[in-house]
Amino acid sequence: MSRYSKFHFSAKDSNRSGWSTLLELLSYLWPKHQPMMRLQLVGATLLMIIAKVSALGIPYLYSKVVDILSKTHGQDLVYIPIWLILGYGLIRIISSLCSELKDTVFAPLRFRVMRTITLRCFEHMHNLSLKFHLNRHTGAITRAIERGSEGVETILRVGVFSIVPTLIEALMVIIVIANLYDWRYTVLVCVAVLAYFLFTIWFTSWRIQIRRQMNEINNEANNRALDSLLNYETVKYFGNEAHEIKRYDESLERYEKASITTQMTLNGLNFGQSLIIAVALTSVMLLAAHDIVMGYFSVGKFVLINTYLMQLYQPLNFLGSVYSNLRKSIVDLENMFSLLSQDPEVDNHKDTKHLPANLSEAGPAKIEFQDVYFGYDIEREILHGVSFAAEPGSQVAIVGPTGAGKSTISRLLFRFYDVNSGSVKIDGQDIRDYIQSNLRAAIGVVPQDTVLFNDTIEYNIAYGRLGCSKEEIEHAAKLAQIHDFIQSLPDGYQTYVGERGLKLSGGEKQRIAIARAILKNPRILILDEATSALDSRTEQEIQQALDRVAKGRTVVTIAHRLSTIVHSDLILVMIDGKVREQGTHEFLLAKNGFYASMWAIQAKQSDE
Repeated sequence: MSRYSKFHFSAKDSNRSGWSTLLELLSYLWPKHQPMMRLQLVGATLLMIIAKVSALGIPYLYSKVVDILSKTHGQDLVYIPIWLILGYGLIRIISSLCSELKDTVFAPLRFRVMRTITLRCFEHMHNLSLKFHLNRHTGAITRAIERGSEGVETILRVGVFSIVPTLIEALMVIIVIANLYDWRYTVLVCVAVLAYFLFTIWFTSWRIQIRRQMNEINNEANNRALDSLLNYETVKYFGNEAHEIKRYDESLERYEKASITTQMTLNGLNFGQSLIIAVALTSVMLLAAHDIVMGYFSVGKFVLINTYLMQLYQPLNFLGSVYSNLRKSIVDLENMFSLLSQDPEVDNHKDTKHLPANLSEAGPAKIEFQDVYFGYDIEREILHGVSFAAEPGSQVAIVGPTGAGKSTISRLLFRFYDVNSGSVKIDGQDIRDYIQSNLRAAIGVVPQDTVLFNDTIEYNIAYGRLGCSKEEIEHAAKLAQIHDFIQSLPDGYQTYVGERGLKLSGGEKQRIAIARAILKNPRILILDEATSALDSRTEQEIQQALDRVAKGRTVVTIAHRLSTIVHSDLILVMIDGKVREQGTHEFLLAKNGFYASMWAIQAKQSDE
C-alpha cells in the first residue's frame, strides 16, 4: 500500500458503537487514583441538579403571583405578592448561579480529559510500527487526532451537561405536570416530547451518514492540498500548477455539494422540530383555555403550564443542533479511539532486559544476524537467510544493487520490524528481549536523507541527546565540521532550518545529523548511504567527520560508493536479499566476483 493511500475511519471499520465509545470516554471522567477529578464531577453534578430543581420553582412562583394579582385589590398587594416576587427573583439567582458554578467546576475536568486522551493517542502513534505509518497518510492521522480532541470537548461540554440535563428537566416537568394537572395534559406533553426525541434521533441518524461522507471528501481535499504543497518543487519542475489546482478544485466541488446537502438536511431537521413544538404548544393551550372557561382551574395554572412548556421546549429546540453535533463528535471520537485500538506490531516482551546504551558505559557492541528471513508483506520476502557478525568496534559495510535489502538491515536492527524467522542479536541477546527505547538509545544513525524539525539548528543538534548543554552542542558541531558555518549565520545556532530542513543544503543537513550522532554517543553507528547524494568535495569532508565519529564504535555502513568502505573489516555483498559474497576489500577483489565487477565499473566512471 502506498504511503499516500486513502485514509479514513468509520464506525464500521473500527467495529465500535456509539455507546461503547461513550462508555470508554466516561471512564476518563472517573479515573482511578484521581480523587480531585472525581470530586469535581460529583460537585458539578450536584450543582446541575440544584440549578434544574430551582428552575422548576420559577414558573410555580410566577403562576402564584398571577393568581394573587388577578384576585386581590388595594393594600393587600403591598405585602403578599412582593414576597412571592422576591422569592421568584431569589430562585432565579440561585438557578443561574449554580448553572455558572457548574460550568466553572467542570471546565478543569473537561479540559484535563481532553488533554489526557489526546496525549495518549499521540503517544500511541509513536508506539505503532513503521509499517502502520508508511501505510497511512500523515495528514489524515493528525486530522483524526485533532477532530477527536475537539469531539471529546464537545461531548463533555454539550453531551454531559446539556443533553443529559435537558432529559432530566423534561422528566421533572412531566412529573410536575402529572401532579398539578389531569391525565390529558400529561399524555399531550409525553406524546410531544417522545415525538420530538424520536424524530430528532431518526433524522440525525440519517444525517450522520451524509456527514461521514462529507468528512471523507474533506479528508481527500486536504490530503491533495498537503501533497501538492509538500511537493512544491516537483510541481514547479514540471509546470503542473494548473493540474494541481484542477485536482484540488474537483475535491472542493465535491465537498461543496456535500456541504449543501448537509445544510439542507439540517434545515429540514430544524423545521420538523419546530413543527412538533408548535403543534404541542397549541394543543395544550387550547385545552387549558377550555378548562379555564369551564372553571376547572385559574389563570395562574394556565400561565404555569405554558411557562413550563416554554421552559422545556427552549432547550429541546436547541437539542436538535446539539444532538447533531454530538453525533458528529461521537463519529470523530470513534475514529480517534480506533487509532488507539491499533495494536503495535512490534511490542515489548514481558520479560525485557536492559541494554547499556552509551559508548562510555559499555563500549562497542557486537551485532549478529542469524539466518534472518524477512518481508514487508507476506507475499514478498526481502531477506533470505541473511547471516553475519560484526565484532565489537569493527566496521561492517553492506553493498549491492538497489532493492537488495541493504536498508532493511538497518530497519531490523532498530527493530522497526520483527524478523519472520531467525534472529538479530546485540551482545549475544535477541533484540526482541530488550526494551525498544533502550535498544534504540544504543544505536545512532546518519541517514542518506536527513529530515530536520522546523526549529532552530541548536534544537535539531540537541535532539541527539535532549537536555545537553550549549557547550556540548557546540563541541559536537565542531567535530561535525559545521560550527564555523553556523557561526557565520546572522542568528547562529538560533537559525530556523525551515520545514524538513529545506533551508539548508544536503551537506549541511548531513553535518547536523553527524553532530546528533556525536551527542548521542551510541555503541552502534549506522551510516545509511550518508554521502551518496553529495558532490565529491562535500563527500570527502563529510567522510572525514564520519571517520571521526565512528572511531571506537561498531559501525554498519550501507554504501553505494565503494571507495568509502575499502577500509571496512567486513564487506557484505547483497544480491536479491542474500549475502552472496563477504570479506575484506582485498579478499573480494581477489575473488573476482560481483564486488570486483562493481569496483571496476565505479573506477572506470571515476576516471572518466
